[in-house]
Amino acid sequence: MRSSSRLEVEIKLPVADPAALRRQLRALGFRLAAPRARERNWIFDDPSGRLRRSGRLLRLRRQGRAWRLTAKGPALPGRHKRRPEIELPLRDGEAFRRLLLLLGFVESWFYEKYRARYRPPRSPGSGEAALDQTPIGWFLELEGPPAWIDRTAHALGYRRADYILASYADLFRRWHPRGPMKFES
Repeated sequence: MRSSSRLEVEIKLPVADPAALRRQLRALGFRLAAPRARERNWIFDDPSGRLRRSGRLLRLRRQGRAWRLTAKGPALPGRHKRRPEIELPLRDGEAFRRLLLLLGFVESWFYEKYRARYRPPRSPGSGEAALDQTPIGWFLELEGPPAWIDRTAHALGYRRADYILASYADLFRRWHPRGPMKFES
């Protein structure tokens, strides 16, 4: 189990036609790196909401049998969403969830999405694309070096005015402030 600590640099883009976007990605040489899979995300905070108010995030994610704990620091200024991030793979996410609750954290939000990841053609300074289906619509997330993000977004027909820098948790809270964001079963 390896952890990673890095500066995350990303944007989200609204997607009106997922099939057309998939065709555009293939035309640019992107290949499917991970097929569409359901992700469940629990956001933790202290009872007063201190982490959220400070721009920090503590998230437990489950995708299939894999669990990851992610901590994110406050966003840094700029035209891309940039923030420190530490991720840890977990063997038993449910036990870790109970540990967080025992330590006084609360589950402040829950959301889920379906994600497919795409790898760009091999080139220095590239990143990754993720096509996300959420209860509030489809989004493309581009993560990598800022210049690569800008080139890729432009090649897909997006402008900087289209960049979304909010987290999914914040987007979902704006859309539906009272409860979890789940797909209808």
